[in-house]
Amino acid sequence: MTPRCTEDSGVLVLGGGAAGLSLAHRLTESGTATAVTLVEPPDGPLRPAERTWCYWGAGTDGLEEAVSATWSVLRLHGADGGSVTVDPAPFTYRMVRSADFERMVHGRLARTEGARLLRGTAEAVRAVPAGAEVRCALPGGRPLTLPARRVFDSRPLPGLPPARTRLLQHFRGWFVRTDTDRFDPAVADLMDFRVPQPAHGLAFGYVLPLAPDRALVEYTEFSREVLTTAAYESALGHYCRDILGLGRLTVERTEQGVIPMTDARFPRRAGHAVFRIGTAGGATRPATGYTFAAVQRHSRAIAAALRDGHDRFPAPHGLRALAMDAILLRALDTGRIDGPRFFTDLFRRVPAERLLRFLDGTTSLREEWGIGLRTPVRPMLRTAAEVPFLPRRSRPADRTGGHTR
Repeated sequence: MTPRCTEDSGVLVLGGGAAGLSLAHRLTESGTATAVTLVEPPDGPLRPAERTWCYWGAGTDGLEEAVSATWSVLRLHGADGGSVTVDPAPFTYRMVRSADFERMVHGRLARTEGARLLRGTAEAVRAVPAGAEVRCALPGGRPLTLPARRVFDSRPLPGLPPARTRLLQHFRGWFVRTDTDRFDPAVADLMDFRVPQPAHGLAFGYVLPLAPDRALVEYTEFSREVLTTAAYESALGHYCRDILGLGRLTVERTEQGVIPMTDARFPRRAGHAVFRIGTAGGATRPATGYTFAAVQRHSRAIAAALRDGHDRFPAPHGLRALAMDAILLRALDTGRIDGPRFFTDLFRRVPAERLLRFLDGTTSLREEWGIGLRTPVRPMLRTAAEVPFLPRRSRPADRTGGHTR
C-alpha cells in the first residue's frame, strides 16, 4: 500500500518552473490563509537546466529580489539594416534567472507557516470527494500520496490540444564574454532581423547585455520544426561574428528552449479540484511566445480568489487577445505577411508603452483598433475571414518545454 500523508494541504502546486514557483510565491506573498505545498522534481534528469525568464514591468512587482538585470531602452533591427530604438517608460525589460527565483521562493516557503517544499516526482492525480490526491515518488523511489483541497498542475502536457495553426518559437542562446567592451548595458535588442530568414516563418537575433563585455545572445526562429544543435550553433556563430562583429569571445554557458505558438484551446481544469497553470493552462501568448508576465497576473488572480474564498479564476488571456493572435499566427504561417517587416513596423508606428501593453493583452478595444490599422490590413482581413472555418487538428507527438519569456 502506498503511504499516505496525513496532513491535508490546502493547495498543492505541481512543478517548480516559472508557473509553479510564481503561484507559490504569490500565495505566500498574499498571506492566503491555507497550507501550501510546492512539489518539485528531485535533483537529477527530471530537473530542467538553469534558464532565464524575461518580461517587461513597471514599478515594484514583488520580484525585485530575483531580477538580475533590467533594460530601459529597447531596439529592433529590420531586415533592411535600419534600426528602431524606443523608450518603453514606465516599463523596463527585466531578466529573472531560474536559480535566483528558486532561492527567493524556497526562502519564502521556509519562512511561511503552513508552507513547505517537497522534492518528489508527481506521477498521478485523482479526484476524491474532498478535493484531489497526488501520487508521488520521493527520492530513492519511495511512494507517497498527498491529499489537497485544490491542485495546481504546471507539468507539461503529453501533447498539444487540437489547433488550426501551430508554430514553435525555438532558440539557443550563448552567454558570452568578449575580449573588449562591445555592449551597451542599457539597451536590449529584442529582435534583430538581419539574420538570414528561413523559407517558412521568421528568424531573429536577441541580445541582452549584462555588462559592457558580457551578454546573452540568442538565435530564435518562429517555424514549424526545431533545428539541430549544430544548426543553432552555426547560426549563432554567424550572428556573433558577421552581424554583431563581436570579435574573439568565450561562451560561458548555453541555454535552449521551445515554446508553443498555437491557437489551441488549453483546458484550464483537469477535474473539479485540479487546475492547470503555466503553458499547460494556456498562459503562453500565442503570437509572441511571451509567458512570464501572464503567469504573474494569473498567479496574483488565483491568490486573490483563494483569499476571497472561491475558485473562479480568470483565464490567463482574454478571448479578444486570443482571437487576434489566431489571425496573426495564420497570417505568419501562410506567408501572407512579412514577419520581420510586420514587427519592425509595429515598433516604428505604435508608441512603445501602448505596444507592450498590447503584446501583454492589457489594451482597450479602442487601442487595439488603432494598432490594427497600422498592420497590413488586407491580408489580415482575409485571414480573419478564413480562420473561423479552419478545422482544428491534433498532432499527438507535439511536446514542448524549456525557457519561458
